Amino acid sequence: MNNVELFTEIGIALSTEKDHRLLLEKILLNAIILTHADGGTIYSVTAEHALKFETIINKSLKLHLGGTTEHKITFADIPIYINDKVNTKAMVAVAAATGEIINIKDAYHDKHYDTSAARQMDSQTGYRTQSVLTLPMKDHLGELNGVLQLLNATSESGEVVPFNQENQLQVRALTSLAAVVLTNKQLIDDMETLFTTFSKLIAEAIDKKSPYTGGHCRRVPEITLLLARACHETDSGPLKDFTLTLEDFHEISVAAWLHDCGKVATPAHIMDKATKLEGIFDRIALVDARFEIARRDLEHHPELSPVSRRQKLTQLESDREFIRQANIGSEFFNQEKVDRVHQISQHYQVIIAGEKQAILSDNEVHHLITQRGTLTAQERQIINEHMDITVEMLESTKFPKHLQNVPEYACGHHEKMDGSGYPKGLTRDQMSVPARMMAIADIFEALTAADRPYKVAKTLSESLTILGRMKLDHHIDPDIFDVFIDKQVYLDFARSALKAEQIDDFDVNNIPGYVPPAQRKDLAEAIKTHKEG
Repeated sequence: MNNVELFTEIGIALSTEKDHRLLLEKILLNAIILTHADGGTIYSVTAEHALKFETIINKSLKLHLGGTTEHKITFADIPIYINDKVNTKAMVAVAAATGEIINIKDAYHDKHYDTSAARQMDSQTGYRTQSVLTLPMKDHLGELNGVLQLLNATSESGEVVPFNQENQLQVRALTSLAAVVLTNKQLIDDMETLFTTFSKLIAEAIDKKSPYTGGHCRRVPEITLLLARACHETDSGPLKDFTLTLEDFHEISVAAWLHDCGKVATPAHIMDKATKLEGIFDRIALVDARFEIARRDLEHHPELSPVSRRQKLTQLESDREFIRQANIGSEFFNQEKVDRVHQISQHYQVIIAGEKQAILSDNEVHHLITQRGTLTAQERQIINEHMDITVEMLESTKFPKHLQNVPEYACGHHEKMDGSGYPKGLTRDQMSVPARMMAIADIFEALTAADRPYKVAKTLSESLTILGRMKLDHHIDPDIFDVFIDKQVYLDFARSALKAEQIDDFDVNNIPGYVPPAQRKDLAEAIKTHKEG
């Protein structure tokens, strides 16, 4: 193989390696091949301006440390500077600091550099370091990204010889090529880190925006990745052939962190609406003040008898307490309660600033008769619009190829398998497996969350029962739900995130919709036999 072919092969090998540690090892191995060296060491540069041993190879000593091996390097990092001065006790430090190529014919007789470290190491190993070639690896901006040191070039007869000019040029060409690859990889890694950090930053900003869903954007990725890992590892059932690469896991993680990014545009007073009358502030205080005026009016009404006044005051306090409880929205508001709100509004009137007015405004009545939770239908629609905004934000983002599925994964967590979900009304067949995973993760987090003032955190058994019913109603993916139970994903998450009282004892076989694996297998075989028969 000539040098052109060799460099082509090396270039391909370096450009396809994604692991930084293995990339450095390949650089060293190819430098040894090019120069017929007996061994060498390659170093990376730490944030503390020191050189870290990445791989050590010595053919004579049959030594291979670091890199792809299981043998860790225990040598301490070599500082490039000591007390702001170049560390002259190490050739690699000198090369790193000055940018010079150091080519020594014999380490035992060189008078220009301190080679005592090499001689000391030789005394411990019985090796004889002779020719040494040390090259700094720099990127296009002149920034140091590593140092390569080679030992004992050999002739065709196996004799140790100096590294000649051709060797030096070849290795310099190799390190230049390697520096480009390292720089490109570092840029890619930095961009990946930046995007991942930015995704988490958006999620954390949304969590901080709402104290009542403060951990939601953090917990959903945790559940999603646990479930993704469980589906990847399952070896039976419909998902037995489903596999994920490291890049796939990363893509799912980014999607999970961005799944609610549209909430940045959701008004805080709606997102955080803890009571029915809450807006910029909770208007129950104004309603309470009107009831207080009505009470005083009754107490000073000249035409009421003591008995009648007492009865009316008792009823007023009862109605006042009823409105206070209605404002909380913690239980279903049936038609009888709706009617009572209307009756109270029509029954009491107060005079404020010379004007007679109902004790409840039409808008307050509209909010108080909300039957489930604290949000009116209009407010719930505004909340739901966060998905439209999420879709718009993510689908307009130019994701790189390895993240191109992020919009689909992130925007599917409110879809239902029967097509009755939103924002696109997708059916199960129109959704990827990761998107269906995220739907289960989002629901499970919402059910078990303990930081919502308008609901009590549900136990594991209650949460799984609800999920099981959703499976039967074709709202969540049945196969992923089974894996969620089979692999105890719910328990892994619960141990790290739920309160102790939420982790209750129950028999999973009693969860609606859940069929144990053995019974599933028997059922599948029975169906197959029936079809074949």
